[in-house]
Amino acid sequence: MRILALTDATERKLLASRRASSRDAERVAARIVEDVRRRGDAALFSWTKRLDRLALGPRNVWVSRAEMLAARKSVSREFLAAIDHAARNIRAVARRQKPQEWTIDVEPGVRAGQRVRAIESVGCYLPGGRFSLVSTLLMTVIPAQEAGVREIVVASPQPGPALLAAAEKLGVRRVARVGGAQAIAALAYGTRSVPRVDKIFGPGNRFVTAAKKLVSNDCAIDMLAGPTEALVFAQRGNARFIASDLIAQAEHDPDAISILVTTSAPLARAVATEIESQLASLPKANLARRSLAKNGAVLVAKNIAAAARFVNRFAPEHLSLPGGADGLLRRIDSAGSIFLGDWSAQSFGDYASGTNHVLPTGGVARTRGGLSVSDFVKCISVQEVSRAGMRRLAPVVEQFARAEGLQAHARSVEVRK
Repeated sequence: MRILALTDATERKLLASRRASSRDAERVAARIVEDVRRRGDAALFSWTKRLDRLALGPRNVWVSRAEMLAARKSVSREFLAAIDHAARNIRAVARRQKPQEWTIDVEPGVRAGQRVRAIESVGCYLPGGRFSLVSTLLMTVIPAQEAGVREIVVASPQPGPALLAAAEKLGVRRVARVGGAQAIAALAYGTRSVPRVDKIFGPGNRFVTAAKKLVSNDCAIDMLAGPTEALVFAQRGNARFIASDLIAQAEHDPDAISILVTTSAPLARAVATEIESQLASLPKANLARRSLAKNGAVLVAKNIAAAARFVNRFAPEHLSLPGGADGLLRRIDSAGSIFLGDWSAQSFGDYASGTNHVLPTGGVARTRGGLSVSDFVKCISVQEVSRAGMRRLAPVVEQFARAEGLQAHARSVEVRK
């Protein structure tokens, strides 16, 4: 993997590479979304047959209860135990994340509070392809359950036995065999067979992401997730461990980004060599080879301040801080999920440590963190003003209302005096 000096020019080039949008994907997605919005089931099933080579109709678009039970019986006990273990950890974190209700006396006669209510219905989109992302089912469904969402709809093209077994274990009752931009449109606008939901969650390919962007004015979405990003920020560390994390995330997507940022030239060389060695042991078809050749880099910074500044500007989806993690952590302001120390493989966060793996990409981590229970609830403000409180606040409101030229606002207070 290429070793580069971390200069201003290098930084600009790396940051700019993530801004490129796929206009072709948006054009295709727009056509599909509008068709499903206009023709409903007919368009949904037509696009599914054309793109996924799957003949669907109202009778087989939903996975039956019998199929889900059969899937659970078909997988190993070890896999079911792994689901239980991961789910237990994800629930523990999700429960801690849930916003709390509260009430305070702001001043005499003025009380304010917060009520927390779950979103009524959500759609959890799970990418298909060669392997269904079973872990994403847990990462989206469990927070929704802990939030108290009443209707959870899962959509995934050709869901396999592992995904269906996990869905059955979690108590999911509605799994639709639809994917791509057409699934996003169906969830956003509803069809005769697929109900409209209030918010859509989950990652997908560039067409799914484009579709989520297009429907976001009409249906809430979690975030626009781009290609996977892995960044390791280290002054020292185990080159084998570092290389393995960069390769692990690189195998997600040909456009995945894997970068080591360090101040140590010897560590840079060791990691680059180790990456080549580990790649040699992987199947030739593994996507890590392509993404590392295209987007992989080892950056050598002149000092720790310059390295930290780049990390915060890049705001990576996954950030590992191996040797000397505590000192480096104090310098980090923006990242989707952080992995501290030599033993915290990024794969633990992908599956089982309890933190969510649906994370911001493309620099969005500068303004938000990963998916959490708070994304599935509404925090509603409540206020109560007594007669005594009204007398205290009325002069303040009248001053603001007059300054803004809103006479009716002032009058709504004056009539209560």
